Amino acid sequence: MIAKTATSPGQGASGASAARMINPMMTSCITEQPDTLANAHVPAELFDGLGARNATISPKFLYDALGSKLFEAICELPEYYPTRTEAAIFARHGAEMARVAGIGSTLVDLGAGNCAKAASLFPLLRPSQYVAIDISTEFLHDALNRLRQRFPHIAMEALGLDFSSGLELPGDVRAEKRLFFYPGSSLGNFTPPEARAFLRRLRRQCGPDGGLLIGIDLVKDKAVMDAAYDDALGVTAAFNLNVLNHVNGLIGSDFDIRGWRHVGFYNEAMGRVEMHLEAKTPQQVRWPGGGRDFAAGERIHTENSYKYRQADAISLLEQAGFEATRVWTDPHCPFAVIHAQAAG
Repeated sequence: MIAKTATSPGQGASGASAARMINPMMTSCITEQPDTLANAHVPAELFDGLGARNATISPKFLYDALGSKLFEAICELPEYYPTRTEAAIFARHGAEMARVAGIGSTLVDLGAGNCAKAASLFPLLRPSQYVAIDISTEFLHDALNRLRQRFPHIAMEALGLDFSSGLELPGDVRAEKRLFFYPGSSLGNFTPPEARAFLRRLRRQCGPDGGLLIGIDLVKDKAVMDAAYDDALGVTAAFNLNVLNHVNGLIGSDFDIRGWRHVGFYNEAMGRVEMHLEAKTPQQVRWPGGGRDFAAGERIHTENSYKYRQADAISLLEQAGFEATRVWTDPHCPFAVIHAQAAG
């Protein structure tokens, strides 16, 4: 599913109509929230997305403190195959991954969340430094404090930032043997051109001896993907709806989540899973200095998750300046973990 760092989703929300906008830019009224990477660009980004003909909210805003906890719950659902499939690949092939990637790296965990995936590989990778990056800073610091107690011999850093549009690591992050860790198929939140640009930025940060260990969800049966993003228990629905509460806190809007429903499905023509919020009835949403009316059935597009064929994933990495040195897959559910070396 779900990246904590992706740019705004595409403008493909079906059922959307042009809406009346009222004074859409009043950034002086905004109160920043400490657990999201709030800055001067956040209100403008939200206003631009909500004011678009087909309204959008970037998926990175799914991850306030509650959203991060709900995503943890999603990863435990029987329908949500990526987490358990990737975990099985790591369990089966982790030792070989360590041999290929090398031990003693500077392990840079992108969208680290609770840091559990990286921590499971610590005994094999034996990193000299672990750098956890996440947009939900409060959640990240809590996770890293727990991790330091388990692995006191590993130097650890927590960086709360949005790396979707840029990534400049601070000077206390060791430059040697950087291994970027991007599990969970989060690359799918980017469009293919955005993914290529993002991977190129990672390549520039790798240096001559760095690499990337990345999880990529592969194309599979539509019914399996639909269920993964619209589970029977409704946890994904709660996760998606919670973004409206988060946006209310960021820009002072008055979204009423009771007036919205979650929609998630695989769009075969676009090669991606989409998540939307659909108005059950006509909705009037206001914020200080502005607002928008939504018609019944109109949608806000909150996430894309592109699915790849293995050859296309490898080609994307090569175009970004990597050499795909090894691919591990699961025989029962198409999913790939790829180690890609920085090309010389």
